[in-house]
Amino acid sequence: MSFNSFGRVFRFSTWGESHGPAIGAMVDGCPPGLALSEADVQPFLDKRRPGTSKFTTQRQEPDQVRILSGVFEGKTTGTPISLMIENVDQRSKDYGDVAKAYRPGHADYAYDAKYGFRDYRGGGRSSARETASRVAAGAVARLVIPEVTILGYVSAIGGDAIDPAHFDAAEIGNNPFFCPDAKAAARWEKLVDDARLAGSSLGAVVECVATGVPAGWGAPLYAKLDAELASAMMSINAVKGVEIGDGFAAAALRGEENADPMRPGDAGAPAFLANHAGGIAGGISTGQPVRVRVAFKPTSSILIPVETVTREGQASDIITKGRHDPCVGIRGVPVVEAMMALVLADHKLLHRAQCG
Repeated sequence: MSFNSFGRVFRFSTWGESHGPAIGAMVDGCPPGLALSEADVQPFLDKRRPGTSKFTTQRQEPDQVRILSGVFEGKTTGTPISLMIENVDQRSKDYGDVAKAYRPGHADYAYDAKYGFRDYRGGGRSSARETASRVAAGAVARLVIPEVTILGYVSAIGGDAIDPAHFDAAEIGNNPFFCPDAKAAARWEKLVDDARLAGSSLGAVVECVATGVPAGWGAPLYAKLDAELASAMMSINAVKGVEIGDGFAAAALRGEENADPMRPGDAGAPAFLANHAGGIAGGISTGQPVRVRVAFKPTSSILIPVETVTREGQASDIITKGRHDPCVGIRGVPVVEAMMALVLADHKLLHRAQCG
């Protein structure tokens, strides 16, 4: 049994490998009549595209998307939307050593243990290259939720966090780190460059906020909005932790500190005085901003020798040649945004199906 699809009503499946001829996504369940062209998808892929600075992998992929189906005369038809992105700058020869020994921290051994076979060229399906397909699908999902604004940014790299007092959303597009704190971005230039020059890598935390989500999206127990968001974010390559709202920090609070007090608001809806819950209570959105924090581990492909074993079980050391992100979390921002959009689009349609 294969698991390459996500969602219930708004559902997408990704296909392709890092060093295959192309990658892509098939989006099913998109409502008909929405205006859609490649120009609606491309800006999001450009945000994720490799080779845009020395702080990302130097693989040169234009990531030009083609819409192969599901659109007629510029409008979605309600049928499956097929999105394709060609791979044009593969260097499979860089992975000769990876064919013989496992990269610690990567999915090499786990894939081999499960399937008895693995595509060692860039990691195959376990490569972060697959996330371009998610970003393309997420661009379609945004058309379903025009009332929602999604903003993602990096809040920490290598343990060095932004200062919330210096948060400026306008700064996010002014630096290669998607960082809302200009002072932190300046520090990160040296931090990431030092790791890159040493052949190592750093982890990062990406935060994502969705505003405009109305109260009522989500479902109790087994389709909780926060559970679906956690599942979506954990499915991203290199993600090892997800927090909703205060997350683990809530465990250190008292009940009165963690509560989100309410007062009468406009149009009969309450006015919240805090948002420790991250905009979700009982698995259902409250109308407050939905807040998610996502922890990316350091890139596993590094030039520093690491102890490992060969496929035959012999002790060995390995360095991973090729072109890799010194901090994969940087380009994780548009991916996290895409998964937020995909979950919210699915839950909007689920809510409409049950509650009208």
